Amino acid sequence: MADTSSTNAAAPTNNPVAETAPAPDVPADASAETQTEEGLEQPEDAPFLVKVILPHDASKPLELPVSPLEQIHEIRQSIIEHPVAVQYSCFHLEHNGQRINDFVQVSDVEGLAADSELHVVEDPYTEKEARIHFIRIRELIGAAGDRTDTAQGILAGASIHDDVVAAAAEEAEKDVQPYDFEATPDLSALLPKELPPAPKTVKLITLSQWNPPPAQWRQKGHLIYLTVTTNEGEQFQVTGHAGGFFVNNSSNAKFLPTARTDSKGASSHSLFSLLDKISASFSTSFAEFQQYAGAKEPLATFQIGNTVPSAPWIVPSAASPLVAHIADPTRSQETFLLGGAENTDSLRDWNEEFQSAKELPKDSIQDRVFRERLLAKLYADYNDAAARGAVLVARGEVAPLNPTEGKDAQIFVYNNVFFSFGADGVGTFTSEGGDEAARVATGKDVLGVKLVNQLDIDGLYTPGTVVVDYLGKRIVGQSIVPGIFKQPEPGENQIHYGAVDGKDIVAADDSFAPSFEKLAQALRVKKHAVWDKDNKRFDLEASVEMKGLLGTDGRKYVLDLYRITPLDIAWMEETSPEGAEYPHRMTVLRPELVEALGKQKARDFVSAELVKRGAMKKQGEESKEEKSDDKAEEKTEEKTEEKTEKPEEKAEEAKAEGVEITEEKEEKPDTDRIDMSGFKFALNPDVFSGQVPQTDEEKEEMAKDEQEVRDACTYLRDTVIPALIKDLNESDISFPMDGRSLTSLLHRRGINLRYLGKLASLSDNTRLECFREVCVREILARSFKHVAAKYLKTLPLPLTSACFSHLFNCLLGTGLNPKPQADIDESYRTLFSEADLAFEKVTPEILREEIQAQALQRFMFTLPDSWWNQIRHLQLLREISLKLGLQIQIKKFAFTKGAETEPAPQTNGQQPQAETSSKKKNKKKSRDGSPSSAPSPIVAPHTFSPDDFVNVVPIIKDSCPRSALAEEALEAGRLSIYQNQRKLGEDLLLESLSLHEQIYGLVHPEVAQMYHTLSQLYFQLDQKDAAVELAKKAAIVSERTVGLDSAETVLNYLNLSLFLHQRGDSKIALGYAKHALGIWKVIYGPDHPDTITTINNYAVMLQSIKAYHESRRWFEESLRVCERVFGRQSINSATLLFQLAQALALDQDSKAAVDRMRESFNIFRASLGPDDKNTKEAEHWLEQLTHNAVSIAKQAKDLAARRARAGYKFAPTGLVAPAGVSGSGVAGKPAAAPSGTGVDGRTIDELVKYIEGSDKKKGSGGGKKRTGRGNPKRRGGAAGSA
Repeated sequence: MADTSSTNAAAPTNNPVAETAPAPDVPADASAETQTEEGLEQPEDAPFLVKVILPHDASKPLELPVSPLEQIHEIRQSIIEHPVAVQYSCFHLEHNGQRINDFVQVSDVEGLAADSELHVVEDPYTEKEARIHFIRIRELIGAAGDRTDTAQGILAGASIHDDVVAAAAEEAEKDVQPYDFEATPDLSALLPKELPPAPKTVKLITLSQWNPPPAQWRQKGHLIYLTVTTNEGEQFQVTGHAGGFFVNNSSNAKFLPTARTDSKGASSHSLFSLLDKISASFSTSFAEFQQYAGAKEPLATFQIGNTVPSAPWIVPSAASPLVAHIADPTRSQETFLLGGAENTDSLRDWNEEFQSAKELPKDSIQDRVFRERLLAKLYADYNDAAARGAVLVARGEVAPLNPTEGKDAQIFVYNNVFFSFGADGVGTFTSEGGDEAARVATGKDVLGVKLVNQLDIDGLYTPGTVVVDYLGKRIVGQSIVPGIFKQPEPGENQIHYGAVDGKDIVAADDSFAPSFEKLAQALRVKKHAVWDKDNKRFDLEASVEMKGLLGTDGRKYVLDLYRITPLDIAWMEETSPEGAEYPHRMTVLRPELVEALGKQKARDFVSAELVKRGAMKKQGEESKEEKSDDKAEEKTEEKTEEKTEKPEEKAEEAKAEGVEITEEKEEKPDTDRIDMSGFKFALNPDVFSGQVPQTDEEKEEMAKDEQEVRDACTYLRDTVIPALIKDLNESDISFPMDGRSLTSLLHRRGINLRYLGKLASLSDNTRLECFREVCVREILARSFKHVAAKYLKTLPLPLTSACFSHLFNCLLGTGLNPKPQADIDESYRTLFSEADLAFEKVTPEILREEIQAQALQRFMFTLPDSWWNQIRHLQLLREISLKLGLQIQIKKFAFTKGAETEPAPQTNGQQPQAETSSKKKNKKKSRDGSPSSAPSPIVAPHTFSPDDFVNVVPIIKDSCPRSALAEEALEAGRLSIYQNQRKLGEDLLLESLSLHEQIYGLVHPEVAQMYHTLSQLYFQLDQKDAAVELAKKAAIVSERTVGLDSAETVLNYLNLSLFLHQRGDSKIALGYAKHALGIWKVIYGPDHPDTITTINNYAVMLQSIKAYHESRRWFEESLRVCERVFGRQSINSATLLFQLAQALALDQDSKAAVDRMRESFNIFRASLGPDDKNTKEAEHWLEQLTHNAVSIAKQAKDLAARRARAGYKFAPTGLVAPAGVSGSGVAGKPAAAPSGTGVDGRTIDELVKYIEGSDKKKGSGGGKKRTGRGNPKRRGGAAGSA
């Protein structure tokens, strides 16, 4: 098992790059190497094909591409995963009759070249190999049942992409159906569709009741005993032997594990081949199973090895086949199969593995790839082990090492991971805020460890660190540093650098100074003085809180990295209302802010130097240098903008960002180079934290340091925050959709989340209404999380669902039941008699007061009156569920009386009138469990019941660094493309993609981000097929690793839709866009400013497939949202009115088209002046449309006159009747019949109308129609920035 999972990154398939690389038959890792090696003039390093001879079919060799830089074990893994070699797992490779070591490079094997033959030679099994082979074959043939996972949750890593494709293809076959803009979001869209059961290859394959072999049979090579029941109903007892597998003579009642010699006897080296021999239907059913499994997108089922899969917050009902619990006798035996009888296989010395991996060479590219790949896998394994251990610790299933201490002070060791609670159990943080300070410190510590890991400083080591939030408890998991539990000798300190025992004693071992100095430079920390309790001075490179420890393994470890930046003193000094003081003093600035300020100071320094130089030089030289300065600033700004576009990018890599400044100066010619040696910017992290300088000089230095920190706080408040508000107000950046995207945006800018209240208060106009709403929702979700943690912290697991349901009823269910009662199983009340059931006394009023108090205390934000009536229930439910790791069973959430699902698209939370009609329509057709169906006949008095909360997954904060190598290649590729070196740029981008996939594996958030970036670049390079393929991969991987309803997933689906449309697949593109909009409604609700562009694009796609009437409805909806955000008289609205007028003209509604175009023209003229290009174009179109409208009206009048003379009688509806209805701009109402309806009654009318329509189009000229369709693209910038 370990063998297969540990090499995800080395998957030999051409899946990742095949469809995007110019040479599709070269595999992922080989293709990129070919590209780069060409340029390096090293043709001998290019990949080549070798023939692999298999034992069962030597006549048909398997051809595999290999690279000279690959290791043999990677080729071995390629063979194991190849469809024709599935039965092999225990073998070695031979070349020219010589056995090859698995861990040598291909280039080191003598004589191995193109067309060489590698022979697969089957090895004898060991007990471990036999277990691994059994696990592998069970999974391969689909005989493994579902797994009950403690850490990853229900449907973890699921993808719904295949369902979206199927739905889009189905819709593409039909006529375009009217879209209901008022419909409530459908939660069932977030769940995979139910599939028919997979074909069974065997009825049962499990460990035998005779397993494990007794001593005398172990001596004869017996390793494992199995029981197989074939599809024909026959039962076989099988012996796993050193030489392979054979049917034995045992039965359920008799033990005789010798080989069976009658007609039922069979043997084979592989269990797979043995099954084929004993079951006549096995090969057929296995082919059917492969076909069934192959119907899914490979990336959607690929094993997730290097990251935590995303667990959806909404899960199917217990009755759904998606979560059916299947009988599987082997499930409970998996611990033995994976870990062996002594369970020693799974025990690892995490610390030694981490530090040994960090010490690996990093000289060549191949060295770095191997090292980073190993580290990525190691961090992923450690995070998984730590999360599982933390869950057990939180549930009280691990015995503490110090049981006599208080609960919060207890420590644990499980699976070689050291666990402690994120609480102040021993009084370390008493002066900083006790438990609250300790809780924040652990979160800051894991961020600090991540930064140090990213910097990768030689000779400085960090323990593996993970913080897990689970059921209100915060648990820290660390790898065990050698010597940390050792009792120091009298007079000896365990800590060699930094504070010991609080801050009473300070250690300053000189051997630590060089490493700490490198770290301090990268983190912009100033060397500064600190004093111990005897007022003795020590000059430290880092914060006094940061500790250096010399492990017994001789390595220098850095611990307690929670104070790498100074305190935000401006926040601390801001007066809070009485009784609402901030809960702790751990209010540090973010590293991103310090880095941004450093860059700003560097730019100021460069500008000042240029001004000085300009005064001394001639005018011509002066202007020349100003240009170079502008260029440097533009470059820096370009980089910043690039970063804001990347939703997953974290701006905390100080090392990489430090390089940018040196690049800035080095790019100038030697004569213009600015000497940066005089520039220094660093902050003292220990100011305002109790340090007492002794001499006047020290006091002066301290005052200077304090002022620099105050300046940093001022920069945050007066520059960074207003800049963010300005960017949002001017639509220069996308609006966040939910808490996660909001957090990412603020952290990239260096803004702490405690400023959410300030940001919400500054968002005081209609343009920023969306931002304010997301901020307030995040404040509510975080406040509720803290309130819930208080009640959950001491509760036993079986009582937590009752707690969740009652608290949610008090917050979200008061519209249905204003006085909810806690639903506690009486048997649990008796059983857990000592449990603190304080939550059952909570009323909606008490909960609201607690939330208001938390919002005021933590965010200095006063929630508006009756805020509970203004919330969007479904969106807040989602936010809280994601923060607490809840998995809730899908059902009809009745938030208000007579409601069915989420309340109104309006923000006031009231149920709209229009919804009752949709209820009636949905009542019959909706399936039980669908959220949009009508209320069930038995109306529950509460919105939530304990049964709804089916699982809680741990929320993990890890310290995994990103791959510097892969990101370097990506940046180099981008730079080359910007410099018009397209071929080199594409090669580097492919190299970066290959590196991402090798280092992280195929399914990882960083790889999803890479696919997303690359798809956009390929689209710009006009390689649309490659762009579509990569966008599809980005959508699937982000679904599985970030979330089915994450903002990244929505953006990836929208990109995919756009690329498909540009490629000409508009009907399929519509399906993707509709799915993305559906998720968007669940995440945020209706009327998000960024949906204006999306809805507009959807309308353009509809126009391209000639669905003019539906297209016009989408334009009207886009205009409605735009008016709400920007106002009717904005340029954005004018642009959309312009497009709507064209759409109305195409929909044969000439009168309304003239009205809308006139309105657009008037706004353009008022805003931009009569001479602007947009104004003139609108005026030209207005003339044409007016002329057309007059012409049509005249023809209609003549026709009516002719009819009157002929004596025909017609209904009084005129030709323009439909226009009057839908021209009003009310979207979503049943508009008048589209232009094609009513044919039976008025054939002549319809014919005339059709002719007039075609005449109009001819009159306007084909060019006009193209202009109309081209405009959204050209003007989309305005609408998009809307």
